[in-house]
Amino acid sequence: MLRFSIYLCLLLFGMQTLTAQTNIPLPEHPRPDWERTNWLNLNGDWEFRFDKEDAGLKQGWGKGTQKFPLTIHVPFPWGAPLSGVKDEADIAWYQRTISIPKDWKGQRVFVVIGASDYKTTVWFGGKELGSFEGGYVPFEFELPAASLKAGASQKMVIRVDDVRRDYALYGKQGYGNARGIWQTIYLEARANDYLETLHFTPDIDKGKVQVTATLPKPASQDLALKLNIAGVSAPVSQTIGKGQTQLMFDVSIPDFKLWTLENPHLYEVEAELGADKIKSYFGMRKISVVNLPGTNFPYVALNNQPIYLQLALDQSYHPEGFYTFPTDEFMKNEIKLAKDIGLNGIRTHIKIDVPRKLYWADKMGLLIMSDLPNFWGQPNAEARAESERVLPQLIKRDFNHPAIFSWILFNETWGLKTKVEENGKKVDKYLPETQQWVVSMYRKAKALDPSRLIEDNSICCGAGHTETDLNSWHEYLPGYGWEDYLKNLTTKTYEGSTFNFEKGYKVGRQPNINSEFGNVWGYDGSSGDVDWTWDYHRSVNTFRKYPLVAGWLYTEHHDVINEWNGYFKFDRTQKFTGLEAFVPGMSLKDLHADIYVTTGQDISHSVRPTEVVQVPLTISSMTGRTDLGNELTLKVELNGWDAFGQAKKWQSFTKKVPYSPWIQQAIAPLYVVMPSEKSVAVLALTLQDAKGNILSRNFNMYIIEKPQAVEIVTGGGEKQRLLTIAPNKFSDAKWSMKQWDVLDGLKVNGAGSGYFEYKIKWPTDLKADNVNGASFIMEASAKQLFGKDKSGDVKIADNYMLGGGTFDNSLNPNSYPMTDETKFPSDVAISFNGVAAGKLNLPDDPADHQGVLSWHYQPQNRKLREAGSYGYRLEVNVPNEAIQKAIQSGELVLRLAVEGDGGLAIYGEKFGMYPFDPTVIVKVK
Repeated sequence: MLRFSIYLCLLLFGMQTLTAQTNIPLPEHPRPDWERTNWLNLNGDWEFRFDKEDAGLKQGWGKGTQKFPLTIHVPFPWGAPLSGVKDEADIAWYQRTISIPKDWKGQRVFVVIGASDYKTTVWFGGKELGSFEGGYVPFEFELPAASLKAGASQKMVIRVDDVRRDYALYGKQGYGNARGIWQTIYLEARANDYLETLHFTPDIDKGKVQVTATLPKPASQDLALKLNIAGVSAPVSQTIGKGQTQLMFDVSIPDFKLWTLENPHLYEVEAELGADKIKSYFGMRKISVVNLPGTNFPYVALNNQPIYLQLALDQSYHPEGFYTFPTDEFMKNEIKLAKDIGLNGIRTHIKIDVPRKLYWADKMGLLIMSDLPNFWGQPNAEARAESERVLPQLIKRDFNHPAIFSWILFNETWGLKTKVEENGKKVDKYLPETQQWVVSMYRKAKALDPSRLIEDNSICCGAGHTETDLNSWHEYLPGYGWEDYLKNLTTKTYEGSTFNFEKGYKVGRQPNINSEFGNVWGYDGSSGDVDWTWDYHRSVNTFRKYPLVAGWLYTEHHDVINEWNGYFKFDRTQKFTGLEAFVPGMSLKDLHADIYVTTGQDISHSVRPTEVVQVPLTISSMTGRTDLGNELTLKVELNGWDAFGQAKKWQSFTKKVPYSPWIQQAIAPLYVVMPSEKSVAVLALTLQDAKGNILSRNFNMYIIEKPQAVEIVTGGGEKQRLLTIAPNKFSDAKWSMKQWDVLDGLKVNGAGSGYFEYKIKWPTDLKADNVNGASFIMEASAKQLFGKDKSGDVKIADNYMLGGGTFDNSLNPNSYPMTDETKFPSDVAISFNGVAAGKLNLPDDPADHQGVLSWHYQPQNRKLREAGSYGYRLEVNVPNEAIQKAIQSGELVLRLAVEGDGGLAIYGEKFGMYPFDPTVIVKVK
């Protein structure tokens, strides 16, 4: 019975300890790649106090004898909503009591802080342990053995000074400051002799991994290092000799499993250095540069196979936690979201990311480009020293992540320009001496990690490369600008060229990557929140025509506070592309397919009825698949909708397409006869293998322009008279918020409650004895009053990357927020000559790919006017009573009224989705 009681007590104690570790934010070990057995998570509630006057040091707050009035939820940065405190000062203090587990007695104890911005000082038991400067990398302090009281409550106090420093690596914290502790803080027990790092460098060509073990100080005696690698039968034993701080050795990995994007196998490692035990992992993979087969185009290679990079810029921000994600599941989902749409990588932008997010990229198979954050001052000695200090710490921490394939040292020359005087004016210049320093940073990174690619500067805006492993550039264009741009770029880019390089430097054998693109900065003053998919479709179509460009990186993974061009919204809810409306089953994944048929940049065309259209085709295979034979089948369907918005199917056929691994080839064009009627025709292209499996989908659109006839005869022989009226030809309108027209009346808007009224002339020859009823069709949507349409709204001045700019996604004059999960509905009551015809629901005010005509008829002048917006096809019968009144008066008065605040938008024949104006269809006997 006594034994059972003791067992029960131990079990309950263990459960309490487990609860304490899990009932806190981010309870998981923060580094699965570097995990000791004995650790204690210190996340959770800490006492907190701002120090606006910087008085805490003088008043001895570090002694832990004062009560702090606030509570902060660690590890969320102060000012982030999840922290529970506002941002009220540049300096703040944390404190809490901690209890060292009794079974840690006799071991060394360290406090480890994953990241804290910027200067962090720690006290324990009233004694200062030390200070660390930096905002992105982990640091630690040992708790003095003489001060440790195992099992007792002891006070830990932390002061963080986040006063802005021009030399400090800051990044884009304007999206939400990473103030104070923003990664997990924990205690860790270690043996007297312990490992500082254990790095694995795989060599798949020789079937081995190089292991580099380091100690924080010279070994006091010979130390036995033992490795157990899961899947490798025999443990590995080595000795770190007395006086050594480093040991390098090779371990053979027989019959190894590769780390690939499809099967990201990780070799789990248990390392023992005496009593010091570490869990880590590595992946057997290789990063290199090879030619795309059949060409001399250099590509990034994964495991000696070229990979066409399709990446997203990842600001890695959260609306409530800023730099800190709320849960581990959220971080896992970040990786899943990218993979689900067919991307093969992300670039963590100007932020050293959270290790557990990198872990999920390792675990799930997603490539990572890792940025060194920038400083915003000038490249003086302090700033250079800071970058030189942090770079090795970044590589040290993240060396074992197989997902990381490149280190990016600088971005768009931020922080690299010096103010000099030219012609009596101060200008910013990227000086030769600064370029030489950038070269030294490239070489330093290469020496620290020769297994990955190093990028000197992700260039933009006239600056060029120096020494680099990647020839990258940023280009933001409207969709209609890509053909000319890529044709010019590929003509000028070749080995020995100076294009995109600084004076004295030349293009070598680097892969060429458009490392930022999108329409967000492709329009004057940026795009705001807009349907990004139309321009995206055009750009991706064009990229696949130019295989010299070895990949691209789209801006961006998710929205942030003043860029709304993400694949996903800031809260990671969905945006809707509308692609499936053109080819059933189509999604973004089709635009990222390995085997892709492109029709080129232009995805919509004005054509004549019955015109024979030549459709150019290029097949681009970015895979070495050999199981598909030497030809594929292209299923071609011409579908769409006519001038009444009715679905139509005009023709379908198949075409054989040549295939071989890595093929990049223009193939025989299609010749397609256009419909004879006014319509929007969709040329749907579905690429299939011999078994009928779909490899990819694409489409092109044709606007068959033809004057609308006044009289028609239906297929059933019924005569119809069409009474059309342009949207802007209303006779009266009254709206509670605002009324305005778009592009000279191609679309009209009324916001709030109100009405549009139209007076439609009734033909004198349509009498009671020859009219057999009438109906009315229109395209309409709800109408939200956006920021850009309000009077008096202005942008917040300042640099948005440093916390200024607008926070309204609809304020930009180019914007029209893209269709998402949040709906803005309205109800429109329709009446004719005062007789009610019905009330119809308008589910939303959408904008996406389905706004074909709104995109097609946009002027090409780098400005957008409600691009991508469209409505819903509405149809009601005109009451007979109203028809009789029209016959008598010679006029049909149409009123479209909204009682709530949902508003109303009416689309004409050259705006929205359907090619018709509001139309009364009169059936004639």
